[in-house]
Amino acid sequence: MNNVPENKIKNARQKAGLTQKAMSELFGIPKRTIENWDMGLRKPPHWAERLLIEKLEQIANERVNTEN
Repeated sequence: MNNVPENKIKNARQKAGLTQKAMSELFGIPKRTIENWDMGLRKPPHWAERLLIEKLEQIANERVNTEN
């Protein structure tokens, strides 16, 4: 069994089709911060995580809608 916690921001970023660099530029978050989140070294505050995931999911949905 895998004990690694789910990385919700990384999953949402990838579903949105964004690289770490693109997410950094879009949200104004240092790329190193996103790298740390992706590696599980750090986590943003819960409220920030929720807002980021919400926006990333919106981007992913818009992307799917434009591809169809």
